[in-house]
Amino acid sequence: MSAAMFHRHVFRPSSGRMLQVVLQQANQQVRHRSRLPINTAILFVPQQEAWVIERFGKYHRVLEPGFNMCIPVVDSIKYVQSLKEIAIDVPQQAAITLDNVTLQMDAVLYLRVIDPYKASYGVEDPEYAITQLAQTTMRSEIGKISLDTVFRERESLNIAIVASLNKASEAWGITCLRYEIRDMKLPSRVQEAMQMQVEAERKKRAAILESEGIREADINVAEGKKQARILNSEANKAEQINQATGDAEAIIRRAQAKATAIDNVSRALTQRNGMNAVAMNVAEQYVGAFGNLAKTSNTVILPSNTGDVSSMVAQAMSIYGSLSKENTRVLDITETDDMLSTGTPTPPPPTDSGSADKIPTESLSGETQTERSNKSQRLASKDQQPLEL
Repeated sequence: MSAAMFHRHVFRPSSGRMLQVVLQQANQQVRHRSRLPINTAILFVPQQEAWVIERFGKYHRVLEPGFNMCIPVVDSIKYVQSLKEIAIDVPQQAAITLDNVTLQMDAVLYLRVIDPYKASYGVEDPEYAITQLAQTTMRSEIGKISLDTVFRERESLNIAIVASLNKASEAWGITCLRYEIRDMKLPSRVQEAMQMQVEAERKKRAAILESEGIREADINVAEGKKQARILNSEANKAEQINQATGDAEAIIRRAQAKATAIDNVSRALTQRNGMNAVAMNVAEQYVGAFGNLAKTSNTVILPSNTGDVSSMVAQAMSIYGSLSKENTRVLDITETDDMLSTGTPTPPPPTDSGSADKIPTESLSGETQTERSNKSQRLASKDQQPLEL
C-alpha cells in the first residue's frame, strides 16, 4: 500500500503506530519515486525524470526535462517518475523443480519506466506489482525444468522470466531489462547426494584415466617388443646373408685354390720325370694310409697283394694314364675337326720323349677305356681277401 492511499482514509489515533509501519513499508517498496517537489509557477525538471501534472485533479500533461511553467493553484505535481534503470531485489522464495526438489532462490530484477502515464495510473504500486510478478513467474519457470537443467541453463531461465514479465508489465509502462538469479539454496540431503555424485564422477574419471594410462603403457611395451623382434629378425637375416656370402666366397676361394693346385699338378706332370714324382707321391700316401689303418681295430677288405707297394702304384698310374690318354684323344679329335672346318693342315701328333714311363695307348683290337676299366676291377676283386688288422 502506497502513501497516497493512506491520505484517502480517515486517520484514527488508535491506529497511529500501524500507520507508521505501513508508511515505512510503502517508502521501502516505492524507491523509484522521488519526493514531490514544491508546486511553483516556474519548474525545472531534472534529466531522466518525468513529472505528471494534474489540473483540477485530472491528468493534464507530463513535464519534460528542462524549463516548465505551471499555474500554482490550478496545476499540481502528482507523480514523479524516474526514467533511469532501476535494480529491485526479489525476496527469497521457495520453488519446486520438475523432479520435486525444493529450492530457496532470490534474484535481482532490472527495469525501466518507458511510459510515465501508465506507470502512474496503470498500477497502484509498480515496484511491488513487478516484484510479485517476478516471484510467481520464477516459480512457474522453475517447475518446468529439472534441477540439473537449472544449473546448466540458468541463462535460458533468466531470459524466459524476462519474456514473461514483459508481457504483463507492458500495460504498466514498465519494461524488464534483465533478471539474474543471485542465490540458490538446496536441501542438505540433496547437497550430500550431489557431493557423493561429484566424488563418484571424479573417481570414475580417475579410474578411466588410470586404465587409459595402463593401456597406453601396455601398448608402448608391446610396440617396443615388436620393434625389438623386427630388429632381431633383421639382424638375423643380415647375419645369415653375411654368413652365406662368406661361405659362398670361401667355397669359391677353395675351388679356385683347388683348380690352381690341379693346374699346377697338370703342368708339373708335363715336365721331365713328372710321372716318377707322382708315383712317389702315391707310394707315400699308400704307406701313410696303412699306418692309419694299423691304429684302429676295424675289419677292412684289401687286395691280396697289399704288401707289394710297386704293384699298387703301377695300377694307380695305369688308371691315371688311361684317363689322361682318353682326354688327350678327345682333345685331338676336337682340334682335328676345328682344323678341317677352317682348312688348316693337321700337325703331327706330339711325342713325349722326355718321359721314362710310356703309357700304352688304345689296343689294336678296339678295346675301349670303359671295357679296360671293368676288366681291371674284375681282376682286382678276384685278388681281394679279408685282412684282420
